[in-house]
Amino acid sequence: MLILLASAYYLMMNVIGFSTMAIDKSKAVKHQWRIPEATLLLCAFLGGGIGSWIGMYTFHHKTHKWKFKLLVPFSILLHIGIISYLIYYFR
Repeated sequence: MLILLASAYYLMMNVIGFSTMAIDKSKAVKHQWRIPEATLLLCAFLGGGIGSWIGMYTFHHKTHKWKFKLLVPFSILLHIGIISYLIYYFR
């Protein structure tokens, strides 16, 4: 049951991460109010790093900003580490 909940959480966060990149890129093109960078990074660090990373390169958005090039992959590695630790600790 816990694995199902964790999987649903990560799926949801990655959809949100991907969607926020798409929405922010759309708003950037239209010169509208944007989603703050802190919010985009927060989505990645809350478990949506893979979706955010895919969104970055699908929409060519934030790919030249060092913060995103460094922190989004770091968030992915962080969650891989957390999940690996939990799997090892609870087996």
